[in-house]
Amino acid sequence: MPGLITPETPHYVPAPATNIELEYADLPIIDLAQMSTPAGHLALAEKARDAMTVHGFFYVINHGFNTAQTERIFDIADIPFSKVGDEEKRTYVAKMKETGSYQGYKPRQYWHIDGGVRDQMENYNINRDITKRQHPEVLRPFLPEIEKFARHNHEEVLHPILRLLAVGMELPEETFVNMHGFSSVGETYEEDEVKSKNVWLKGHTDFGTITILYSQPVAALQILTSDGTWKWVKHIENALVINAGDALEFLSGGFYRATIHRVVQPPEDQRSYTRLGVFYFCMTDDDVKLAPLVESPVLQRVGVSRSFDGVEPPTMEAWRRGRTAAYGQTDLKPAEKGVEEEIINGVVVKHYN
Repeated sequence: MPGLITPETPHYVPAPATNIELEYADLPIIDLAQMSTPAGHLALAEKARDAMTVHGFFYVINHGFNTAQTERIFDIADIPFSKVGDEEKRTYVAKMKETGSYQGYKPRQYWHIDGGVRDQMENYNINRDITKRQHPEVLRPFLPEIEKFARHNHEEVLHPILRLLAVGMELPEETFVNMHGFSSVGETYEEDEVKSKNVWLKGHTDFGTITILYSQPVAALQILTSDGTWKWVKHIENALVINAGDALEFLSGGFYRATIHRVVQPPEDQRSYTRLGVFYFCMTDDDVKLAPLVESPVLQRVGVSRSFDGVEPPTMEAWRRGRTAAYGQTDLKPAEKGVEEEIINGVVVKHYN
């Protein structure tokens, strides 16, 4: 990241790749370098459309960060966990249930998984506006790099993806981009750095529009495929794993799928390693109403498959706050085999056990 003063921090060494054969999902790869020509742009829009309607997941390569820059981000991501003691962490704990905000630490055992089991996942979340709250002292010298990382993800990764997805619905190219202002008031994005050992989370959907995950080698992420089976997401060096969330599914009337995914125990040869992840969770501006964009010629042809059935569509702020406050804290009701439900803002939310 030229032009920035880069304080020193120990280099984070990731786990080696697993040698165990796993059944991986066959996910498409979007090469953003192909957007430089009109023909490439159109071809990518078709590929992204098909990926989001069939899988809800795809990889992105040539996203503007080289391997060294990505490694630097993982070095920084490790700081809130390896360099901050438990007492100081308690000072910066997020008040998720009270405020519907993830900003700060999500401590271990905050989420209830099942049968009295609680999670062992620790998060540190930073809003793209790094001034929204105070951060641990050891992390403060790195905030300029974190802010630049957030802007890069927002403008050089999220926006191109949103343009492709708008074209896929035959909408004006900036339709979704205009809903995702970097400087908008609200909590429209969170950067999430996760460190966990031998953990799993129930199958769920993300509540925003797009989630950007920097691929890392510890195999734990699985997606529920269209044939009803769970398949692993394979690590690709310096690639991004992209998935759709509830908000994009709502806005697209179900045309783009918010795919169910879960975190499971890694393969045996990786269980002694810590899984460190870097995420950029994307949401629309808080005041955007998550109603289907029925002006889309595509929706007019294929119809709306995901609507609110008489319930007033929530704003992004209401949906964000409701999902954040409820996750891992509410009593889920059994619905069908392996599926539990809760109702948020009048909308049924499913969890897959």
